[in-house]
Amino acid sequence: MSKYSFDSVIFDLDGVITQTARFHAGAWKATFDEYMRMREKRDKEPFREFTHDGDYLPYVDGKPRYKGVKSFLESRGINIPFGDPSDPPDKETACGLGNRKNAMFNEVLRKEGADVYSSSIELIKVLRESGIRVGLASSSKNCKTILESAGIEELFETRVDGVVSVEMGLKGKPEGDIFVTAAHNIGTIPPNSVVVEDATSGVQAGRNGGFGLVLGVARKNNETELLENGADIVVTDLADIDIEQIEEWFHKKPKDLFKSWDKVEQLLPGKGKVIINPCYNRSAGSALFSRKKLLFFLDYDGTLTPIVERPELAVMSTEMRDVVKELSEKHIVAIVSGRMREDVQKLVAIDGLLYAGSHGFDIMGSGLSLVEPRVREIIPVVSEVIEYLKKEIGNISGALIEEKKFSVAVHYRLVDQEYIPEIKNVVNDIIKKHNKLRLMSGKKVFEILPNIDWDKGKAIRWIMDALKISWSEASVIYIGDDVTDEDAFRALRTRGTAILVADKAKESTADFQLSSPDEVKKLFEKVISSS
Repeated sequence: MSKYSFDSVIFDLDGVITQTARFHAGAWKATFDEYMRMREKRDKEPFREFTHDGDYLPYVDGKPRYKGVKSFLESRGINIPFGDPSDPPDKETACGLGNRKNAMFNEVLRKEGADVYSSSIELIKVLRESGIRVGLASSSKNCKTILESAGIEELFETRVDGVVSVEMGLKGKPEGDIFVTAAHNIGTIPPNSVVVEDATSGVQAGRNGGFGLVLGVARKNNETELLENGADIVVTDLADIDIEQIEEWFHKKPKDLFKSWDKVEQLLPGKGKVIINPCYNRSAGSALFSRKKLLFFLDYDGTLTPIVERPELAVMSTEMRDVVKELSEKHIVAIVSGRMREDVQKLVAIDGLLYAGSHGFDIMGSGLSLVEPRVREIIPVVSEVIEYLKKEIGNISGALIEEKKFSVAVHYRLVDQEYIPEIKNVVNDIIKKHNKLRLMSGKKVFEILPNIDWDKGKAIRWIMDALKISWSEASVIYIGDDVTDEDAFRALRTRGTAILVADKAKESTADFQLSSPDEVKKLFEKVISSS
């Protein structure tokens, strides 16, 4: 058991641990220059050299091989058949070109062997000695060969590479699938884990996977690109960071929003050309360009209403409802709640809003509709768990079992202290018996949720995609008060603003903090007056 706040570190391979990135870059350049010369001769297309900064880094680096081929060719307006992974290297398909590059890479690797960054190996050894679990996630199908060539295969408890990705049907970077799978393989979860990456697609994957810290390694003078795309901290070499610095990150606290108003105000329409996002680079205070529209994602309990003793008593005030309604007439507003969508929709009772219930599993509004497909099979399990809970703890005075379609919440705010361990044991027993469920602890509540890689953060990403609004053209703001909102806070890192509602300073991934729903209302009023 680790004494630290994080359980594991998942490393990328090329450019982070091994010095094969130049082999890859050289093989890609040789492949594409040869192909573009052929097109010049055959199709009379002007030849343009494949360059490292202009082509390799933005279109190929860190991506699965065939996706990299497709990405680069599309940047040149070239469309060829995708083909099949079995295509020979001389076939004019994305797979054929990818296989040609791979053959070149393996030939160089065979001749020269893989070198390692000694500082990376040293950090890995220190992590392992400190009880931190270590995994490897790479897009490369040559991963195992490279590890064996370098003699470091035994340093990692799990390896999720290009071969494993195909076998499991995992999505490639910038989706977080390979990192999330590696974390799960060694018995931990992304919020308690670190991703170490050197490519923009890799830090995007770490952020999209909801990892507690995304550490960028800028070996290519790409510090700015890594910070803009999802890295929380960037170093030029892993000798520049240690366990204590990583631990410090997991104890950070958000800044008081109104005390930082000179920075936050830049979010508002007509209030300047830049906004300060402390998550973009907390130490240097780097800036992002101002955005054209505001999108508010709002939790309900504890955010729009005070926390109360019983869920049914959490009724939004008339004043708050009027302010949210006025805000929604000027900007896009979505309610993202752990409550069932139908319930929170009735409680808010404002037409024209987006509603995401059950922690984002059920979404409706603005012509959108989604019930996360994998969650439907969990309904019978949840029903079974509800009956079990009623039987085991239903007679404990003050224990409230909140029945939901896709999950169940056990509230113990009104329970005598002596009975709380019994409730906790019952809930833990349920999680042990049902691998389709997971547990999340909130404010005097145990949330039993589907064990599916979906949360409030992923719901926000889905809504953004469905609305066809890019992060670059909008200022996205999420306001929430509880543990389940941390998933959304992590999703917004470097591309939006996360605001925690809490009456005392506390550790959180959020950028800023408000003390109460009254201060949330005050923020809305300021935004409305500036719109």
